[in-house]
Amino acid sequence: MTENQEVEITGTVEDVSVHIDETGFTVLELCSEDEFVTVVGILPEIAVGEKLTVRGNYDTHPLYGRQLRASSCVRSMPSSSEDLYKYLSAGTVKGIGPATAQKIIQEFGEDAFDVLENHPEKLCKIKGISREKANTICTEFTRQFAVRQTLIALEKYGMTSRESLNTYKIFGFNAVEIVRNNPYLLCAEGIGINFERADAIAASLPDSPPEEYRIRAGVLHILRHNLGNGHTCCPREKMLEPATQLLQTDEQTVEKAIDSLLTDIQLESAMLGDKEFLFIPNVYRAEKNAAKRIKVLCAFPPAGRPTLLQDIENIEYSLGIKYEQKQKLAIITAVEKGVLILTGGPGTGKTTTINGMIELFKQDKLRISLAAPTGRAAKRMSEITGMPAKTIHRLLEVEWDDSENQHFARNERNPIDADVLIVDELSMIDIQLFSSLLDALPLGCRLIMVGDSDQLPPVGAGNVLHDMIESGMLPVVELKEIFRQAQRSLIVTNAHKIVSGELPDLSRTDSDFFFLNRQNSARAAETVAELCAVRLPKAFKLSPVNDIQVLCPSRKGEMGTYNLNRRLQEVINPASKDKREQTVGMFRFREGDKVMHIKNNYDIMWKKPDGEEGSGVFNGDIGTILSIRPDGTTKIRFDDGRESTYFPDNMRELELAYAVTVHKSQGNEFEAVVLPLLFTPDRLAYRNLLYTAVTRAKKLIIIVGSENQVYRMARNDKKARRYSALKHFLLEDNENGQLHL
Repeated sequence: MTENQEVEITGTVEDVSVHIDETGFTVLELCSEDEFVTVVGILPEIAVGEKLTVRGNYDTHPLYGRQLRASSCVRSMPSSSEDLYKYLSAGTVKGIGPATAQKIIQEFGEDAFDVLENHPEKLCKIKGISREKANTICTEFTRQFAVRQTLIALEKYGMTSRESLNTYKIFGFNAVEIVRNNPYLLCAEGIGINFERADAIAASLPDSPPEEYRIRAGVLHILRHNLGNGHTCCPREKMLEPATQLLQTDEQTVEKAIDSLLTDIQLESAMLGDKEFLFIPNVYRAEKNAAKRIKVLCAFPPAGRPTLLQDIENIEYSLGIKYEQKQKLAIITAVEKGVLILTGGPGTGKTTTINGMIELFKQDKLRISLAAPTGRAAKRMSEITGMPAKTIHRLLEVEWDDSENQHFARNERNPIDADVLIVDELSMIDIQLFSSLLDALPLGCRLIMVGDSDQLPPVGAGNVLHDMIESGMLPVVELKEIFRQAQRSLIVTNAHKIVSGELPDLSRTDSDFFFLNRQNSARAAETVAELCAVRLPKAFKLSPVNDIQVLCPSRKGEMGTYNLNRRLQEVINPASKDKREQTVGMFRFREGDKVMHIKNNYDIMWKKPDGEEGSGVFNGDIGTILSIRPDGTTKIRFDDGRESTYFPDNMRELELAYAVTVHKSQGNEFEAVVLPLLFTPDRLAYRNLLYTAVTRAKKLIIIVGSENQVYRMARNDKKARRYSALKHFLLEDNENGQLHL
């Protein structure tokens, strides 16, 4: 039998060595045909004595040996007296230990479960069990039994243990009945089942649910899918064609379902211009709330003070710099008006402008907070200002409830402790995070928002920076002049050429921007690997893991992240008997590997070398695998110094990160960037993707590929259409209000 062959085994749980309630991650010993098998996986509410049928694949750990990684599990409650004793004596039921378990089995035999579930008074026959204790024991047993029965029933619908646990967390003990009546409720956020699988579950039921449930779920599915593409809303008329195709129905039925969802407030609607747009309610509230908060900021700015040119001249003298007029205007606006958007490309002096503002705010003894969307961006912000900076999530003190829904401790009722908030990389912030950030601003707090409007829009839904600039509601200062020092950088000058539609200079070999012509994908991939593993480390003393980053337009193809990560791992961190490995999904992770976390997880704890502790690892965080233990737990150090321990289940939230997409690189800067551009898909071959990639490089960028491809992207100013309504809501009382497209 090969390691990759899926197997099915049935046995009785003899021991549970690891169990994490929040995630259901479990390590247990299963006795199957007199053989003990170590089983690892998401197995919630498992107890000694239960009978399991597990499907999965074997792999081998250096210390613990062969283990079965469970992909699915079907369970049944213990039935024999022996298994009943194991179940009860394991301490699963509060109030029953080995001695009491033995007495219960001796007294009631295989009727013990019936007694525990239905006849607590009979337990009083056993010496040492009072009526009160009997009631407590039976109440706890009944609760646990109901949970297990619920999970057993849900798993029969083909749901994984994790999905069953998530469903139980949301719907409780009525989960099975709810799913039978309307399996499309499984598409709810937090369960992880898509519309197609809910459709399959519905088809497997003896009684088909009403067709209305399916149509409504299909409409919501399309809108949620659009959220993933960055849209906060969608024109109602554009919903009809995809809905009729997906659901194999007519437009009239879809229209009726939309009206029904609007009546039940599962959808929101707004007239933007002359069209009706549909929203998922929480996103609608976020855009409306953000607009309201911005209007309040503009209408009631914090008390400012006149800024004399002498103040700025004093800063220039103390910092040894000379501000140009736009920089001075930005500083004056920040101090006098208290709200500002500062935008500009590389080399235009955003950093020195921010530092000038900070100097004046310090003179006025104002409390200053700095924040950015990612850990890397916050770390860079701290380095350039000399002040501590936090991620926005940490600033807002992210928390989560029992259903793993995110909320922030800092909000309208508990605002942040600041007189000034400066936020960097505004182009990365999605509408829901931005709305939460505005909620947490105390009355009279200044808000300085810094970003590059020519970069890619955020990965999440919304178009915050563009919408605010185009609304004309807020003071905006755009820095355009490239400083003489920055003009010596070809990265800077080529970036500005790209964003203005000019062709970048690919001919020079004496600066920080290089082009290597490769017309063959295999040869280009080989060159990328050679650059990262040998040439750049040797020529520039750069670390292949810490300093060099490969950025790709796409994940797929020979020049995509999947293929290049495999190649780069082989040459940068090859297999060795001294390095432990584990395979998770399509990735084989190895000690020393560079990895990226790809999904916000607020449960993962971290600790810094200075003793600071917290929780939460976020989409886009990059780190290195320090160690992999034989039981699969993995220690990772992120770029900002946080160290976290990942259990095997969490490892599915990681990818190799020697190569990442340009979209995933937003908010980060790297010492050196290698950018493969050859046969780039048309949907990704556009100007602001190229611009964003180039501006991720601090000291060096090398483009490998086709000159024509680079020029084609530089010329293509077509941007993917993104529906958002913040601009409209900002101008709602203005007859010129229009939807941003």
